[in-house]
Amino acid sequence: MPIESGFIYFPYAHVAGTPSDVGLAYEEVFIRTGDEARICAWYVPCQGAEATLLIFHGNAGNIGDRVELLRVYHDKWRVNQMIVDYRGYGKSSGKVSEHGTYEDGRAAVRYLASDKGVSAKSLILFGESLGSAVAVQTAMESPCAGLILESPFTSVRDMAEVHYPILGRLIPLSIRYDSIGKIGKFHVPLLILHGDRDAIVPYEQGKRLFGAANEPKTFFTVRDAGHNDILAWADESFHETVRKFIRDSVENRVGSPGL
Repeated sequence: MPIESGFIYFPYAHVAGTPSDVGLAYEEVFIRTGDEARICAWYVPCQGAEATLLIFHGNAGNIGDRVELLRVYHDKWRVNQMIVDYRGYGKSSGKVSEHGTYEDGRAAVRYLASDKGVSAKSLILFGESLGSAVAVQTAMESPCAGLILESPFTSVRDMAEVHYPILGRLIPLSIRYDSIGKIGKFHVPLLILHGDRDAIVPYEQGKRLFGAANEPKTFFTVRDAGHNDILAWADESFHETVRKFIRDSVENRVGSPGL
């Protein structure tokens, strides 16, 4: 495994909570990937939902740390949800890698189509931090109605320049997650959510990624939010922006970008 893996991935095996802890019905599923890993995911239905959110989480912990987020998305956005643990995280088998996370994304899309009957027209990909790069790759390969990126970075190289400038120059980086080089290669309605006080993934990286993307696209600045507290600073306009994006994407009428 590349030496930089220890600076990028922070998996945790113990799953501390489940959606039932916050009053949500859910189904735990295990999905076989194309390269024979077995990944764990939760499917959380929402009555009357017209869209399904496929969630790729950040680089630390596992899906058990995101149950409160699932509750907010369920109650505020009224979507079905599936959140996936990458290989090596939580109950998922294998060792995490860049290629592996992409395989996990492909397997999740196949599962939703084959087992839940989710069509591309109702599928919204959602990636947070590290998951934003997985979501970008998935959007390149799999048709979907829309793509939401929360606190996204441009590439591992750019992140190394921010946090490990000397080490990043000394060690050749084999893990790329080159979202800035990919996002202009496809046309999917895009919504980027980023806190303007993000000390982990600079706000400017989110703006650069937005600038490189094709229309239609929307950028929403969460004022005073950092990297891990966006929902704490999110007001009703934040949730209405997301709801409208999902609704318009599914109805295929996403308009011009908002700045």
